[in-house]
Amino acid sequence: MKPAFLTAITLVTLSGAAFAETPCMSAVEMEAGLIDWYGETPVEGASRARAQMWASEETGTWTLVQYLADGNACVVAQGEDWAPARTDDLLVAALDN
Repeated sequence: MKPAFLTAITLVTLSGAAFAETPCMSAVEMEAGLIDWYGETPVEGASRARAQMWASEETGTWTLVQYLADGNACVVAQGEDWAPARTDDLLVAALDN
């Protein structure tokens, strides 16, 4: 299970808060956390509009990260039970809201 800070970021995002209000951090820190803490890696071909899907086949967790021009990144959505077949649907649902 992901730490509370990523869950909190997702809850803020999914509750209808504006994207600008979503807590963000350095993209380097975000990526290090996804790799080190969750074993997630970028999903090849799963990117759109400066966003990248990260996932772990081992744990089944996934995180959709939006990259900003200032070098920061924000969690747009996250979850469990990731499967490669769902990647496109998750990207569209999270980014088209």
